Amino acid sequence: MELTEAHLQRIRDSLPVERGNVSMEVLNFLNAVLYVMENGCKWRRLPERFGKWRTIYT
Repeated sequence: MELTEAHLQRIRDSLPVERGNVSMEVLNFLNAVLYVMENGCKWRRLPERFGKWRTIYT
């Protein structure tokens, strides 16, 4: 499952305010976390479409 922009709009108010140097979109981050949870993969095995795994992991 991947979240869409419409899904994000429904939960955005429940998310913490972004701070610091935010270099990735919240939607992309959430979809990467969901991918890891659903597939049980290691962060290093995250597909490239999510960006660099270290950026998402940290």
